[in-house]
Amino acid sequence: MTYLELSEDGGGSHKFYDVSVAGTRVTITYGRIGEAGQTKVTDFPTEAKAQAAAAKKISEKTRKGYAPAVRGARRRRAVTRRTIHATAVHSSAIPSTRPTVQRAPVLWRFDSGASAFGIFVDGERCWVGNQRGDVYTVTHSGTVTGRFRLPDGVKCIVADDFWIYAGCDDGRVYDLSGKAPRAAYEIAEDVDIYWLDIHDGMLGVSDRAGGITTIDYEDEFQWSRKGAGDSAWMVRCDEDSVFHGHSKGVARYDTQDGTPVWQTDLREQVLFGWQEAHSVYAGTARGSVGSVIRLAKGDGRVEAVYQCDGAVYSCATSPGGRHVFAGDNHSSVYCFDASGERLWKLGTGCGSAFSMQFLDDRLYIVTTDGSLACIDASEAAIAAARSGSVPQPVDVKAAASLLVVEPSVTVETTTDAGDGVVVECVKDGERLRIRVVSPGYESWNVQFPKDIREPGARYLVEGVRSAGRGGFYRAYGEIRRLL
Repeated sequence: MTYLELSEDGGGSHKFYDVSVAGTRVTITYGRIGEAGQTKVTDFPTEAKAQAAAAKKISEKTRKGYAPAVRGARRRRAVTRRTIHATAVHSSAIPSTRPTVQRAPVLWRFDSGASAFGIFVDGERCWVGNQRGDVYTVTHSGTVTGRFRLPDGVKCIVADDFWIYAGCDDGRVYDLSGKAPRAAYEIAEDVDIYWLDIHDGMLGVSDRAGGITTIDYEDEFQWSRKGAGDSAWMVRCDEDSVFHGHSKGVARYDTQDGTPVWQTDLREQVLFGWQEAHSVYAGTARGSVGSVIRLAKGDGRVEAVYQCDGAVYSCATSPGGRHVFAGDNHSSVYCFDASGERLWKLGTGCGSAFSMQFLDDRLYIVTTDGSLACIDASEAAIAAARSGSVPQPVDVKAAASLLVVEPSVTVETTTDAGDGVVVECVKDGERLRIRVVSPGYESWNVQFPKDIREPGARYLVEGVRSAGRGGFYRAYGEIRRLL
C-alpha cells in the first residue's frame, strides 16, 4: 500500500491518493483529505502487470507534487458552500418597500429536503439539486421519477445538448445522462467555485475571488482571467463568448483564448445570470433593493432595467426575452414586459427563488426552503391570482421505494457490439484518450468519463455525436466494456 497527499498552502490542493496491490488486483482510492473519496478497482492478468501498473500511477502522482504521508495527520479542509446570504449586500431581514399581498398560482411543489440551487427544465422533466447532494427528476405533472445522490451539495444543473450536468461542492461536475452519475470534469481545488455553465463541451467556472476559468471537453485547463470584482456568481457561455458577472459588473471574454471584449461597470452586486440570443441578463442587489439588468451581448450597453423591491436572487425569460421574470430575497416573484414595465409581483409561499426557468407558460423555481415549485404563469392564471383566486398547491412526495443512484466507476461488460459504436482507450503521452474504432468516423478524441479509462480497453457506447464546433466527439448512452 502507498498513501500519498498533495496539500498546498493558501487554499490550494488538499487531496490524497491511495494505491494498494493484492495479487493481480490494484485498488486506487482518491479524493479530498479527510473524506472517504472514490475507489477504482482494476484486475490484471498477472501480478507483475498489477505491480507495474501501480508503480506507474504512483510515479505519475509524485511528479505532480504528491508525497508520502500518514493518513489522518492532516485534517479535512472546509469546502465553500454557495450561500448567497453570506454576501454583504444581502439581508432577508430587510423589509420590502412594497409588501407582497397576493400569492402566485403554484400548481404543485416538491420538498427536496434542503435548500436548492440547481434546476433544469426541458420538455420531458424537471431536475432539482439541493445542498445535501440530492438530485431529483419530476414530471411536469408533479410525479417524482428519479433520485441521484452526489457526494456533496449541488451548485447548479446545466444542459449541453443531450447531456445534463450537475456541479457539486466536491469540486466535480457529474454527467447525469446515463443510469448512474459519472464524473465528467474535476475543478482545481484552488478554484473556489460559485457557479458553472457549459456550451458544446466547454465548461465555464466563476469563483469566489471574482475569477473565470474555462475547461475543455477533456477536462483540461484552457484559460483563466481575474475579474474587476469578487464574488463571481454569474457565468453564461455561448458559441463565441463567456459572460462573467461579479461584485463590480459584467464582462465578456472570447471563448477561445479569453481575450476581453467588453466590461460594463454596474453599481450593483451581480448575483445571477441568464442569456438569450442577443442579450444577457444580470440579477443584482444594491442595499435592500435590486434589479434585473439587460445588456447587449455585442457591446455590453444597458438595454433595459427591471426594478424589484428586494435583492434579486434569480432571473429568467420567456423565449426571445418577451417577458422577464425575477425572484427576490422576500419570497416574491416578478414578471416584466421586455421594455421594463412591471406586470405583476406575487408571493411564492415556499421561500425565495434561488434559481428559475420558464417553459410553456409555467415558471419553475427552486427555493431557500428546498422546494421545486411549478407556477402557472399564463395570463388567465395571473389575472386570477391578482384578484385573490389561486389553486391549492399539490404537495408532491417521492415514493419511499424510489431507488437512490450514486456515482459509479463500475462498467458493465459485453461481448456483443451489436448496433453500438466501439471506442478504444489509447495512450497519448501522459494522457489517456478515447478514439472511435468503428469504421466511418474521424480520428478525433471522444469526450468520455475519466475515471473508467483503462489503456487498451475497448468500450461500447450507444453512439457518438460531433461537437457543434467540430474537432471531437461526445459519447452518449450507456457505456459497457467490450470483452
